[in-house]
Amino acid sequence: MKKWFLLLSAILLTNITAIADPVLIRNFTLKENPFGKDELAVVATDTAGVIQENVNGTFKFSINGFDEDMDFEHGTAFYRRKLDKSSFIYIKHNNDAGSVSTLYYVYKQENKLTPIHISWVVLIAIPCILVLLGYMFRKLIIWAVILFCIFIYFNHHSGLSLPTFFETVTDGIKHLF
Repeated sequence: MKKWFLLLSAILLTNITAIADPVLIRNFTLKENPFGKDELAVVATDTAGVIQENVNGTFKFSINGFDEDMDFEHGTAFYRRKLDKSSFIYIKHNNDAGSVSTLYYVYKQENKLTPIHISWVVLIAIPCILVLLGYMFRKLIIWAVILFCIFIYFNHHSGLSLPTFFETVTDGIKHLF
């Protein structure tokens, strides 16, 4: 009887310890797809920027408000939609540890895409600096208003809507605390 109890206990203990932790994407970057023209790749990284090659499978992402199932293989998934012009790309991923979101400005040159990470601090700093300049120097208030209008037009024309702007800022503030 003792032998059966020990054998059953060993089998149960082996099954309990053999359960693997789920793979979570806690950070990612956007890069140019080396295999497709005018396409992007989402790369799962750690905080140091090293690719997490253990990320495999299908993960849900929201890219500019549209839900996409991204198939990761060795830490890389390809976004198959082609970009016609330079634009903002807002990527969000929800997992068990919370949500991770990032805003990029993808600058399109002739045959090359250059993703530039846009921090939420920059999104807040530019309007605040323009308001401060206009407030400090009354003679520059017209220039500050003109530059602010250009800033809003550039953001809207490049695909950064007002809700995305505020969502990026609130996500940045949440991750600050």
